[in-house]
Amino acid sequence: MFIKKIGIDLGTANILVFIPQKGIVVNEPSVVAVSLDDNKILAVGNEAKEMIGKTPDSIFASRPVKDGVIADYKVTESMMRYFINKVSGKIRFSKPEVIVSVPAGITSTERRAVIDATIQAGAKAAYVVKEPVLAAIGAGIPINTAFGNMIIDIGGGTSEVAVISLGGIVSFSSVRVGGDKLDQAISEYIRKKHGVTIGEKNAEEIKIKIGSATIEENNETMEVRGRDLATGLPRTIKISSDEITEAIKDELAEMIKAVKTVLQNTPPELSSDVIDRGMVLSGGGALIRNLDKLFTQVTGVPCYVADEPLLCVAKGTGKVLDNLDIYKRSIISKK
Repeated sequence: MFIKKIGIDLGTANILVFIPQKGIVVNEPSVVAVSLDDNKILAVGNEAKEMIGKTPDSIFASRPVKDGVIADYKVTESMMRYFINKVSGKIRFSKPEVIVSVPAGITSTERRAVIDATIQAGAKAAYVVKEPVLAAIGAGIPINTAFGNMIIDIGGGTSEVAVISLGGIVSFSSVRVGGDKLDQAISEYIRKKHGVTIGEKNAEEIKIKIGSATIEENNETMEVRGRDLATGLPRTIKISSDEITEAIKDELAEMIKAVKTVLQNTPPELSSDVIDRGMVLSGGGALIRNLDKLFTQVTGVPCYVADEPLLCVAKGTGKVLDNLDIYKRSIISKK
């Protein structure tokens, strides 16, 4: 295979890889399983995620990207090398140019770590682009026009809110609250209210199946299995969507605060554009039921969910790759 360019959405929860003319070819969890005895990578992606919470002491399954930035440099490098090799083959005649998404609030040190890890993983050149910009491009927002466009990108580790005009970010706020924090809040609520402890996979499943940002007329329920804190024995309980709304309200309040901060810091001319055009929701968190309605209620600004919100950042990398020479001069940071 002769692949010259690769786009990577390096998320806290998932890693997506985009190849020009092929589209998204990888969508797997950002999880790596490591053998502690010899520090060897045992599994990456879907296979590694299946191991979370089930490994013996000699194996550690972890997420090397935390809150949108690299927490474990070596493991992140190994994970990226694995996926770059997976899509382009271990034997290749030339190294590809790689674009990687990073949070808007990333520090220069964190940005350098992403670039270095990408180069070490086998890239000829590494470029980083801020997630809100990529999410907006992937959502089909015309970012290069002289209009204000607002994007709310809710990932696994961070929620990024930005107003973009003429290809650049005019106002932004980044909070380290995303899908993972929502899962933790659900686990904690069930532990405190029902005296049952559940794993992170169970919490994520509850969020996806019955999670809602607002109280619903149709209060759905589901059965949840966990360990009783008092007896230590397995126990099944019933959880309602209203309970999940209560469980995640503090985390949603932080996201709302970020949205309001950006709206307050946006120049008046662009604010009127945002009111006319509305706010666009992207990222996995956008799939939580009624989140767009909640944002509309608290801000008075219409909010819409992008098509395929989970894929917006990855699709954005694809559009940048198609016009790499143009974007190199404007939105890209390069080593």
